[in-house]
Amino acid sequence: RRLAKMTNGAFFFCEEGEAKITIDLKEYQIEPNTTVILMPGSIFSLTASSSNLQVHFFAFSTEFLQFALFRMDPAFLYLLKINSCQTPKKAETIEIIKRLLEITDVLYYDRENRFRDTIAKNFLQIFFLNIYDKVQRLLPQELKVGNSRKGQLFKMFIQLIQEHCTTQRDVTFYARQLCISTRYLSSIAKELGDISAKEIIDHFLILEIKVTLQSTHFSLKEIADRYKFPDQSFFGRYFKKHTGMSPKEYRTKIR
Repeated sequence: RRLAKMTNGAFFFCEEGEAKITIDLKEYQIEPNTTVILMPGSIFSLTASSSNLQVHFFAFSTEFLQFALFRMDPAFLYLLKINSCQTPKKAETIEIIKRLLEITDVLYYDRENRFRDTIAKNFLQIFFLNIYDKVQRLLPQELKVGNSRKGQLFKMFIQLIQEHCTTQRDVTFYARQLCISTRYLSSIAKELGDISAKEIIDHFLILEIKVTLQSTHFSLKEIADRYKFPDQSFFGRYFKKHTGMSPKEYRTKIR
């Protein structure tokens, strides 16, 4: 089991077999017809899989994603983040997904096409428009929440955390960025995320640190400096408080 931070995005469709994955440390069960959307910045790991696991997938750059989601409801991006895994029940929905995936193969191998990138960008937009349609019809309440003023602020808060959590751990910083009071931001986090604003910040930072401990050979002092801790001792206490083990114990256990 290894954690990986997505620099770009990806879509997975399970054709056969079963697996368990985590996205931002939340566990999901994968079975035939399960779809998985990994957004840039997501932290992903495969924790278990059956021997017959087969998935169809394609990856896309952040640039392609920005083009595909241009002018779509901002709440849609938020919903993609919190509804990463879905298993459609309707046969027609599954059939549409399979047909769209077949087109991705055709686009991928048509490498002599002079307009390949433009076609791929527009196809990715079509792909997300199809998902957008299903979300609008099947998750109206979630869209309503995402479109509210509080929903927009919460989404912006999460985006700011993803950008700044490696150097900013104070709720006050994010409140100032959003031009709201610390108390109001805390109430929004509690209402929409059922967790305190500080806990959300700590959650994202711990994810970042775990990826660094797993995927690099940086010393603990270098990691402490990288994430702006006063010293290695403070870093160790912070990590143990949130994980129950020291950074060294975590790195040894994973490796």
